[in-house]
Amino acid sequence: MQILNAVQTAQALPYAQLVPAVAQAARELAQQKIQAPERLVVPMAAGGVLLAMPAVGHDLSVTKLVTVHPGNSAQGLPVIQGEVVVMDTATGRRLALLDGPTVTARRTAAVTLLGIQTLAPHTPKTALLIGSGTQAAAHADALVEHLGIAQFWIAGRSLAAAQAFCAKLQAQHPQVDATAMLVGDLQDALTATDLVLALTTSRTPVIPAHIGAQTLAIGVGAFKPDMAEFPAALLHSRQIVVDDLGGARHEAGDLLQAGVDWGQVRDLASVLDTPLAPSAVTPVFKTVGQAAWDLAAARVAMASL
Repeated sequence: MQILNAVQTAQALPYAQLVPAVAQAARELAQQKIQAPERLVVPMAAGGVLLAMPAVGHDLSVTKLVTVHPGNSAQGLPVIQGEVVVMDTATGRRLALLDGPTVTARRTAAVTLLGIQTLAPHTPKTALLIGSGTQAAAHADALVEHLGIAQFWIAGRSLAAAQAFCAKLQAQHPQVDATAMLVGDLQDALTATDLVLALTTSRTPVIPAHIGAQTLAIGVGAFKPDMAEFPAALLHSRQIVVDDLGGARHEAGDLLQAGVDWGQVRDLASVLDTPLAPSAVTPVFKTVGQAAWDLAAARVAMASL
């Protein structure tokens, strides 16, 4: 069994291969060619959770074990920790152990990229990221590397944290222009932007209720029923697309709290095969994660080894 650390796992998951792999996994999941039950969520101390996420494909199978402790950042510890075990489906033989947080960050960003490619009215040039943690960093890198976005606004609850994020982003990507903002200022001073991405564990909406008709808003961070990044008013005014309908029904706190009509919610696989009708108003995209996306990442990683 090959064991990859965080750096090696990232190198094995280029977005050029990961995005189409996620699209293929979405289609296979919809066709029941991938078996991936809803993830097991077990409460842990200090508001943390243990997530167990298995997925079985015709070729490979994976199980991801991840812990998420939102309070860890205040102690200088990683919020997300874990690993992904990759197995040969035919024999059960263990093939590789991948770094769990890296797989999570990159496959989640790949789902976002796929959503942008599928739902955005045009190729985006600007992005507002709400949040300054690990997922925000992964998404910023993905947007620069895969889409060539060079204009960012970074909104944080702490201006110092947002400024530090901007400085690090510009050091990694000198061509990027990044401006720090406070989340609390967004309702009154939302800049015109192609994308709004929320990457937080907030329990109150952080995405403004009023955004441009052509702006694609994506909620990534809220993954429990008591979390919410989208305001109800925005959800009720736009078509809603989710990465996984089954998971969203139980975990998308934004949608649950807003009391959306689930009969009108589309999943990404259905939109890939039957695109949305043209509209003057861009839909919103909500992701909660799915073990099938980890299987997609395992396929890409194994192809590179």
